[in-house]
Amino acid sequence: MIKLHARLEKRLDAEPFVARVARGRGGGRGDLREVQFVDGQDEPSPGYGGYLLAEGLEEGPWAARPDAWPIPEALGHLSDGDVVRISPRSGELWVMYRRGSTSNSMLLTERCNSYCVMCSQPPRDVADDHLVRSYLEAIPLMSRETNELGITGGEPTLLGDRLLEIIRKCRDHLPETSLHMLSNGRMFNYLSLSREVAEIGHPDLMIGVPLYSDLPHRHDFVVQADGAFDQTIRGLMNLARCGVSVEIRVVLHRQTVERLPQLARFIARNLPFADHVALMGLEMMGFVRMNLEPLWIDPADYRPQLTGAVEHLHRRGMNVSIYNHQLCVLDRGLWPFARKSISDWKNEYVDECVACAARDHCGGFFASSSLRRSSRIRPLTPDMIPPESATSPTLSATP
Repeated sequence: MIKLHARLEKRLDAEPFVARVARGRGGGRGDLREVQFVDGQDEPSPGYGGYLLAEGLEEGPWAARPDAWPIPEALGHLSDGDVVRISPRSGELWVMYRRGSTSNSMLLTERCNSYCVMCSQPPRDVADDHLVRSYLEAIPLMSRETNELGITGGEPTLLGDRLLEIIRKCRDHLPETSLHMLSNGRMFNYLSLSREVAEIGHPDLMIGVPLYSDLPHRHDFVVQADGAFDQTIRGLMNLARCGVSVEIRVVLHRQTVERLPQLARFIARNLPFADHVALMGLEMMGFVRMNLEPLWIDPADYRPQLTGAVEHLHRRGMNVSIYNHQLCVLDRGLWPFARKSISDWKNEYVDECVACAARDHCGGFFASSSLRRSSRIRPLTPDMIPPESATSPTLSATP
């Protein structure tokens, strides 16, 4: 895993600040909105808002400066253009954005109005307004070449006008960047919110909304909120009515896979406007650890349901993908729908993957998968991989 948070030994009585990392640029005067990464190859340059000293420079002449912070080796991955938040009083450094990553997302709140049984980011009713403030500072520092940026929570719609402010900021400073927001969809039950989001006019916004069953009571059980199914369906329809792109997400576990084919038919029949349907493997974090036995099912054991759902959605002309699954546990016919979807900072491969001929095409595992993984994990040999798969870097195809 790539470390995104660290404790700094140095403390200073100063306000938290957000800055872009400058690294490997040589001499010249710096920018006060930036912190220079000093690793021994480049000499510190004047004019920066602060300095990050690589391991080994703790005793150097710059270490005594109040605006210079020695950082642990685990943050040596910081690159030019990354964005960090430094809290001098608590000695915390948070990597908010990595320029070279395709997995950047903005956690805007930990609060939520659902309590999903498999939530990997369990909600907390805490004062976290600093998250929005920090990202409003960070967005203008991000590269305009960023391909995609995520919004997540908690439930972002609980932020009201502050969420709209974030979307506007992205529209204005990152006009070429796709924005993908995760929401339970329940607040879009109010048509006014759907209209307000649409009226911002972001050029490439998609909202991913989970739907866990075609039966209202089953969906409500998974999200632990009475009436959530009806609110979610109305929310999806309101977003579509206002011209906002939507994605439907289904997390696959013991409580959702039994009726997965029926859910696929429900989606194709009632929500054909969905731009994408993502069928997602379980992440072993948060509430999953508490509810493991009633949730866990070996992905190899729900292959019939998964195959039936994908085939039905595909035949109905819907764009469908499989996330967070390894190729060796999927039927061969599902490989074109499998995506390398796990965020790079928490993605890993296990011992069986070392000799696998499909490793470069496979999405691998969550770092948390050591808690439980399929019994069918095995290396694939070259003769098991169709020629068209061997030449496709992502094994993806537009259905």
